[in-house]
Amino acid sequence: MDVLVLTHGTRGDVQPFIALALALTSAGHTVRLGAPAGSAALAKPYGIPFVPLADGPNELYGHPAVREVLETNYRGLRGKRLAMTVARMYRNKMDAVLDDMADAARAGADVIVHDIVLPGRQLGEWLGIPTVRACLQPFWVPTRAFPNPMHDLPLPVTWNRLTYLTTNIWYQILAGHTNRWRRNKLGLTRRGGYLDVLRMPGGGSTPLLQAFSAHLLAPPPDDYPSWVQTTGPWLLPAPPDWMPSTDLNDFLHSGAPVVYVGFGSMAGSDPGRTARMITEAVRSAGVRAVVGTGWGGIEASKNDQDILPVGDVPHDWLFEHVTAVVHHGGSGTTAAALAAGRPQVVCPFVLDQPFFARRVHELGAAPEPLPQRQLNATELARAIEMAVTDQSFSISAKRLAEWIRDEEGIDRAVRLIEDVARPTISRRSLRRPPSRTRPGTPCARRTPGP
Repeated sequence: MDVLVLTHGTRGDVQPFIALALALTSAGHTVRLGAPAGSAALAKPYGIPFVPLADGPNELYGHPAVREVLETNYRGLRGKRLAMTVARMYRNKMDAVLDDMADAARAGADVIVHDIVLPGRQLGEWLGIPTVRACLQPFWVPTRAFPNPMHDLPLPVTWNRLTYLTTNIWYQILAGHTNRWRRNKLGLTRRGGYLDVLRMPGGGSTPLLQAFSAHLLAPPPDDYPSWVQTTGPWLLPAPPDWMPSTDLNDFLHSGAPVVYVGFGSMAGSDPGRTARMITEAVRSAGVRAVVGTGWGGIEASKNDQDILPVGDVPHDWLFEHVTAVVHHGGSGTTAAALAAGRPQVVCPFVLDQPFFARRVHELGAAPEPLPQRQLNATELARAIEMAVTDQSFSISAKRLAEWIRDEEGIDRAVRLIEDVARPTISRRSLRRPPSRTRPGTPCARRTPGP
């Protein structure tokens, strides 16, 4: 089975798809991974064929407007205006990404697996092959069980499904220009529903894999369509030849308890202030910290004996060696901390992060969330001290780790993708003329026009 995997975004968006590509390769399939060029170093240690896509919107993370909307979570009239400004910048940057995706797909595949925010369904329509969507957040599929995690207004339960219109509006603002790409690059006519992420252009649907733990959904939805499968998280193991630096190894095995602190691409408008707050909180809590500088650029001091700044360190290895994990509530970091069985302190910024923060707390693995807008050194120190000293958090975290392992998320995802691609592979085999095909010669595959 030939699989094209497409994703875009920061490390948290890309890493689960590297894990999927690795698992598909281990299952004997041929895989290409299309992802931002800047993330090539993440995939390289695993030997996965990498197709660089334009970095596109990733180039905007240092922009003042982007930092402000991430820090304020789009609140107020100014937040809404900034959101529209950022959306325009996003659309302009995505043009090159879309063209690179089409060029990657032109080589053909038996199935395309793509992040739901990317128009992979339209590539499937172009090539005449099946597609599988994947999402890392629970705000895409409407349910009566709970309101849209992006929706923070208190509304009656009967309105829960309606709140998911927020996601649809947000997506159409970001992706509304793809019809030009669909017409000019793919040569496809405009069809109803081409901007509806839950169905194929013209009608019908394709499988949707939710790559997070079903235990984070509460109450469990009983109204998801049959084509929605919550597999469990897709966790990426450390590269086989990876070794920690001497400084990191020494730091983890000497002195007071060590916590991990990292906010990924979320560091607010003043990364220096964030670093100073972390340092003060760590000292007040009587612990030491490995600080992930991340895309957000937390400016942690390299001269503080209680703080060790690090770049890209595999979370599955690192979290096993710390006492607690302090993070922003991104789906990937949340899953890695749950799988490691470590207590958490979650400081959510935007989108799905408040939802994950609340659920980890409700499941007993973390103190109450500390929203970024309320975050200060005193509250952060108190939460860290609770996570490190209150054994109830550790007990709950270990129980959750067992649940995560039992889900076998990545293996389940591979089986589901194989099921989707099997009819296409069978049809291709029937069309192959046995008497004219030499052994070892790849079969012809439909190649789209320019």
